[in-house]
Amino acid sequence: MELEAIPGVGAKTAAALRELDDPVATVESGDVAAIARAPGVNEARAARIARGAIRRRHGDDGRVLATDRAREVYREAIDLLRERTVTDYAAKRLETFYPSASASRIDEAQAFVEDAVERDPDPAIREALAGVEPLADPPTVRVRDRCLATADAETLARAESAVPELSVETVEDTRDISELARSYATVIVLDEEFAGLDVEGDVHVRPNALDEPAETVPERLLAFFAANRERLEAAAAVHEAAAAAGDPVADGDPAADLDRLRDALARLDDDGTVVGDGELERLTAAVDDLDAAVSTAESVADDRLREAIRERDVTIEGTDFLSLVEQGARVDSLLDRELADEYDEAIERAREHLADALRLEPEEAELADRVFGGDPSFPVEHDESAVSRLRTELSAARDRRAARLKAELASDLGDLREPVEELVRDALELDVELAIARFARDFDCVMPEVVDPDGGREEGAGETAGFRIEGGRSPLLDVDFEDAEPVDYAVSGATLLSGVNSGGKTSTLDLVALVVVLAQMGMPVPAESARVERFEEVHYYAKSQGTLDAGAFEATLRDFGDLVEGADGRLVLVDELESITEPGASAKIIAGILEALDEQDATAVFVSHLAREIRDAADFDVAVDGIEAAGLVDGELRVNRSPRKGHLARSTPELIVEKLAGDRGGDFYGDLLEKF
Repeated sequence: MELEAIPGVGAKTAAALRELDDPVATVESGDVAAIARAPGVNEARAARIARGAIRRRHGDDGRVLATDRAREVYREAIDLLRERTVTDYAAKRLETFYPSASASRIDEAQAFVEDAVERDPDPAIREALAGVEPLADPPTVRVRDRCLATADAETLARAESAVPELSVETVEDTRDISELARSYATVIVLDEEFAGLDVEGDVHVRPNALDEPAETVPERLLAFFAANRERLEAAAAVHEAAAAAGDPVADGDPAADLDRLRDALARLDDDGTVVGDGELERLTAAVDDLDAAVSTAESVADDRLREAIRERDVTIEGTDFLSLVEQGARVDSLLDRELADEYDEAIERAREHLADALRLEPEEAELADRVFGGDPSFPVEHDESAVSRLRTELSAARDRRAARLKAELASDLGDLREPVEELVRDALELDVELAIARFARDFDCVMPEVVDPDGGREEGAGETAGFRIEGGRSPLLDVDFEDAEPVDYAVSGATLLSGVNSGGKTSTLDLVALVVVLAQMGMPVPAESARVERFEEVHYYAKSQGTLDAGAFEATLRDFGDLVEGADGRLVLVDELESITEPGASAKIIAGILEALDEQDATAVFVSHLAREIRDAADFDVAVDGIEAAGLVDGELRVNRSPRKGHLARSTPELIVEKLAGDRGGDFYGDLLEKF
């Protein structure tokens, strides 16, 4: 698949996507987090790319949401789902669900959703999900104790690209490699021609080093796990919480062995270094504490000499001698003559302290012995070159130990790299499923039946598909969902919906639009049952705010002129179009639009207070449904919210006149009532 063929993906975005390991498979997977790992692609953009890839896979080139109000209903539906997510990932992932006219896409989405609604949104799982995020790629780690070496320019360029963590040095011969070995703790030679070389230092000839990054630069893998420690631990907790609730994340064992993962993470510090190894800790502390230990050892020797000088009966009184030497007098010959044994003992104490403080091994202690010695002096002085040599040896030993431990841990973690990706992805996808499950439970949803336009006749009913909703309740109302009255409504063909003011006509249109949009997203709908034609487009026109001027009126007519051009397979919902101009003209215009829609077997619901006038103006038998008011009770309207088929509902003024005629009698109110 050409990435540029995905809707919304241009050359620049395609170039960024190609930085992924397997860009085509990643994009087609719909994994928003994986797509977002492409340079410059955030999760919102990744969701749009995933949605575009889905469209292309299903040949879904159309746009079901054809008007602003239809798109608003979709956003409201998505928001209801997003409100039930825990992770940002799930909120973005839900946006890959969209109203589709493709049967294969709807089937695919429904298959996912049908499994999701069976999930149990256990609070413990949701609590664990709070710490889960998509895995992040840490910044490149610079490793300064190791280098790569090659004599080949092409290999040099490939190494710099493949292993940016290490310096890549150019060498010509064994002498150059030997020089590098004095500057780096480890040298990895990439050219096979140097096989068998014998130089001092930690030098390895590994022509395949670039193909084995976990061994060559284990810091890369360790940095990944260190940076993602909290995400991995949270994902593991999600799997355990789901298993405890009897609803495993992936319907089986986690992708990664959780005990093994936790054991490996316990050996890794947050900065990517290995912890828990006593020898490495000893060497690290020895390097860090070397200068302080040398200084303290000098003090130990000085204290011993002071004590000896005060105690000894020498040619010069001890106190005078101490005063002289502290003023800088030359004392090496005096020490050698008068205090040779004591000086040797002081030096030995200094050496013992240094070895004990740094916990040196015997071979290291031999180097430490050279730090103190030479000509006698007071205060005792150390040999800086010997300290430097000891520091170099300890640092090299530390680095070699760390490198070996890193390689061992990276080897253990290498097998977990792909499984933990799946571990986290499964946890994040669980959040998507749980959000859908909560949506379905919160709004008493059911999976709708979505039928093909060509095969949309109900058995024995003889009507085209359109839509049928039973017990539908809209979560878009400004009342608690539990207080929403259920609505039954079915329409096939062009229909007028009449009813009293504030009787629920607009909310009925909203309910129809929401059910259709959710159904074609593959989502459950808030109803006891629902059957929906797979519409090519949904046109929802909200109520106009007042009469339009001539220019706006002309533009509106042009919109409807375009609408009726090839309107097959469309759902048209219109709320009080008559408000755009004077009532007489409105009735004729609406009648003409309904005639055009009827000829094309479109499904349409026009809410209007001019149903009688429109019916009279139309040249076909317009279906009229009504939201019937039961009457006025204590000044409040009592309404049956489910539209009554084939019924022209009475208006609010008619109900008021009827009430007055009953309450007060008289010819006036009776005559008024007869005019309705």
